[in-house]
Amino acid sequence: MEVPRRRAAVLAVVLAMLPLGLTACGLGGGDDGGPNKIPDDGPEKSRAVVQGYLDAMMSKDVAAGRVQLCVPMQAAFDQAATGPNGDFADHFKVTEATITDVRPNAGQLEVSTSISVLAGNGKATAAQLLFTVTKAEAGWCIANETVGGADTPGPSPSGGGVTP
Repeated sequence: MEVPRRRAAVLAVVLAMLPLGLTACGLGGGDDGGPNKIPDDGPEKSRAVVQGYLDAMMSKDVAAGRVQLCVPMQAAFDQAATGPNGDFADHFKVTEATITDVRPNAGQLEVSTSISVLAGNGKATAAQLLFTVTKAEAGWCIANETVGGADTPGPSPSGGGVTP
């Protein structure tokens, strides 16, 4: 009977420490009013992060685009950014990029954008991208990017898919 009690004690300690770990990651309640509380500067900071990414797309500055992403997204970005469907692909040229909306969603911010892309065939196409921006230890960063906007039906921004 000693082993089950020891396991139960270890489990109790781990469960008691879990909220501390989540708070350190910016996911716990902490003193900020709860896990879904967005700081007053959140919309402004998220807009700046997305604008930095859009500017990087327009100038084809892959390193500047990567810096705007949360660490978990960076490996996928490195693999796909300049690939055939990547945001920084050689045969795409972003000629215009505008932020159209910033909205809170479950403790994060969704930033809708409208971009104009000139493809290698010379044909211009309009597209909408929805960026999910979150506050991490190092500051605000892009946690996800999907096709669409806040008012566009499509993939859920919290779906976890990484589409650099």
